[in-house]
Amino acid sequence: MPPMNPARRRALADAAIELLASAGVHGVTHRAVEREADLPPGTASNYFRSREALLVAAAERIVELHHADTDRATDQAAEQSAPLVDLLTESLLTAATTLRNRYLAIFELQLEATRRPALASALASLQDAALQITAGHHDKLGLTTPRATISTLIALYASALFTLVTSPPGSVSRDVVQEMVRVIMQGCGVHDEDPGLGEHRYSGHR
Repeated sequence: MPPMNPARRRALADAAIELLASAGVHGVTHRAVEREADLPPGTASNYFRSREALLVAAAERIVELHHADTDRATDQAAEQSAPLVDLLTESLLTAATTLRNRYLAIFELQLEATRRPALASALASLQDAALQITAGHHDKLGLTTPRATISTLIALYASALFTLVTSPPGSVSRDVVQEMVRVIMQGCGVHDEDPGLGEHRYSGHR
């Protein structure tokens, strides 16, 4: 077997993500992914022996892209001493608008995972990794958020994101997203001594 081409593998996973968003899980087949990626017939099966392997690869790619984005945003927030409410607002707003297809795709996969144990197992592993990565982000920002609270924040973020990405396109505004973030943070007790979350700043990261 010839060596795998990482760029081609990513292209196939990206194509699967677009199909998940536009046609749902049932629209993701090896041939459909090849057409979407403009690759020759047989390419997808060379990289992913089963349809389930293709779905897992799409999930892994979504999580990879999400964490790359949040890593960059966290670094920028730490450098600028930006408030967490602004960081989360920007993250949710971008996810629900510019990157809407990506997150529609992961919700499609999460629903499908209720019927596919192997996919469910893969998503559970990715969720465990997400908890560790998010905890690292909080540490970098100088927060002392308990790990149990971080898990709750992730769940609330995902719930808010589901509401936003399934809303009619064009109906999501920054004000709406920011208010959702404020409620999430206040409900989880994620704030410092200053009750004004919008005025909270991190120290020691300039």
